[in-house]
Amino acid sequence: MTVNQFERYQFQPFIIEAIKKMGFQEPTEIQERMIPIVSKGESAIGQSQTGTGKTLSYVLPILEKVDPSRAEVQAVITAPTRELANQIYHQILKITEHTEEDRKITARCYIGGTDKQRTIEKLKVQPQVVVGTPGRISDLMKEQALFVHTAKTLVVDEADMMLDMGFIEDVDKIAAKLPVNLQMLVFSATIPEKLKPFLKKYMENPKFIKIESKNIAAENLLHYLLPSRHKDKKAIVHDALVAFNPYLAIVFTNTKKMADEVADYLIGRGLKVGRVHGDLNPRERKKMMKQIQDLEYQYIVATDLAARGIDIEGISHVINYELPTDLDFYIHRVGRTARAGNSGIALTVYEISDEDALNRLEKMGIKFKNVALKKEEGFVETEDRNRRKTRKKQEDDTDKMAKSLVKKPQKVKPGYKKKMQAEMDKIKKRQRRLGRNK
Repeated sequence: MTVNQFERYQFQPFIIEAIKKMGFQEPTEIQERMIPIVSKGESAIGQSQTGTGKTLSYVLPILEKVDPSRAEVQAVITAPTRELANQIYHQILKITEHTEEDRKITARCYIGGTDKQRTIEKLKVQPQVVVGTPGRISDLMKEQALFVHTAKTLVVDEADMMLDMGFIEDVDKIAAKLPVNLQMLVFSATIPEKLKPFLKKYMENPKFIKIESKNIAAENLLHYLLPSRHKDKKAIVHDALVAFNPYLAIVFTNTKKMADEVADYLIGRGLKVGRVHGDLNPRERKKMMKQIQDLEYQYIVATDLAARGIDIEGISHVINYELPTDLDFYIHRVGRTARAGNSGIALTVYEISDEDALNRLEKMGIKFKNVALKKEEGFVETEDRNRRKTRKKQEDDTDKMAKSLVKKPQKVKPGYKKKMQAEMDKIKKRQRRLGRNK
């Protein structure tokens, strides 16, 4: 019988039971390194890419330490988006449902777009674990309805995104109300300079865990490059989606305006397309997420900030309509597919101006396949996009070498230039022949 690797952490039976039911056999790298630190009550910063299992790395040891007999807030978990907060909350519910009746752990999720007054009325009894967006948690504290001063642990998930979306100020307000000996756990894909003052303010010598992905993207993920060649990129994306016929594809744009333009174009061409971006109101977002989860859409157009922190299952294809300005977001985007051992394809439709970004991605370890889209055959592999540059460089090098071997005569006679050129051509011909033989 296979031993479940999580048993070595000596978690309570309800946690082990939940882990087994969720089908997890052994911890991921971030779980292996984080769980002992969180269990000891130490503060830590966990830097890892999306899809590495970081939620369980803090949720499991936090739930292990919750005292069900104390009807007060013991841990606060903040997330930048409602969807991510909801996902964390439901992950917690999957674990706490295995607790015994007299040792039930209460967890609540507080996000915008819900009835605040009703929430306040229900807060006559304080939950033991609070999950939510910083704005709503801060609001409930201001209303003197939620009392977080008893919490010993604060989690800041997707901290770089919190910074991007302007929520760090609200997190600051929450942290300021918590005890001096607070355990703070910060998780982030990147640690921007602007985030460091906040970290220094609340964290003294935190443990720093950085998960260096051996492969920057999943092994079973193919990275395709398709040149736009001054054609209409929206039409290219449409043809690519039709050729792929994906289980579920997500098309990334850099702005909300472009997301709407691409979505409208694809809808106009007869595709059923969902869209996820910051201009959707709470009701629209909730409805859209439900429709996506119910597989009503085969195609989604999204922006980075809206899509990060949303876990959409079953994405088989990712298309970059445009490359992100921050190339770390390329990894977040393509990390949406090829999960849990499944394969996936990430296609980037690129322009000449993207060359520098593509070179940098290649230096980061991304291996691109250059493809063309043919009507009859679909995607076919083509020569490397840098072949002309490589050939030109080789020709220039051969020219230089041939020139160095052919000496200019001391006494210049008529026709010497032609003779020199003929000799150089002979040397170059010999070099090319040698190269072919090799």
